[in-house]
Amino acid sequence: MSAATPFIASSTSSTSRSRTPSDALPHDDDDAAPVDAPPRSRFAWCITGSGHGLDESIALAARLPGCDLFLSAAGEEVLSIYKMPLDELKQRFRIFRDKTASGVPVGMLYDDVYHTVVLAPATSNTVAKCAFGFSDTLPTNMFAQAGKLGIPGIVFACDTEPVVVTKSPHDWVTLRPRRIELDNVDRLRSIDFCHVVCSPAELEAALDARLKELTLAWTSR
Repeated sequence: MSAATPFIASSTSSTSRSRTPSDALPHDDDDAAPVDAPPRSRFAWCITGSGHGLDESIALAARLPGCDLFLSAAGEEVLSIYKMPLDELKQRFRIFRDKTASGVPVGMLYDDVYHTVVLAPATSNTVAKCAFGFSDTLPTNMFAQAGKLGIPGIVFACDTEPVVVTKSPHDWVTLRPRRIELDNVDRLRSIDFCHVVCSPAELEAALDARLKELTLAWTSR
């Protein structure tokens, strides 16, 4: 998070907005119905196409009170590759998929459903798009619109060190992010209402701090 843009109390405030029509949301997911919840009472957790820290990210999301998953098309593919079928995830999460050209589920941000948007894990592609203001996937659209509404975002960026050891579907792999990937992470840190983390441990710490700000608690330890 930029030093000039800390999480602030006003991010949990509510304003009156028109509700997103129920028939506008993707309905082939039975549990992706509009959320009837108090204003800004849920986490929106976005999954992109990275397997780095994916297990840890999903485990943290499962411990949060009121958390919905928003998947990019690549994120949906990666979940399948890493043996996390949607049918199993639906037992714990409400899931929204990237199947509309205009990112219809993003409308729930305007409806004051969510108090925090999390992108974890975030690919270098997603980081670059967020850093430069592009929003052509469901996660990047969620990030952009959340920022415009003053809703805090937490981004677990994957490529943050000169050497990154990551788990592929079959083995451990050593990657060496290029200067451009590292520069994009630095640029992302300057974006309003954005807190960048570089590891599952930092992600957990950022979520813990956010829960305390909201006077909430983990559902389990």
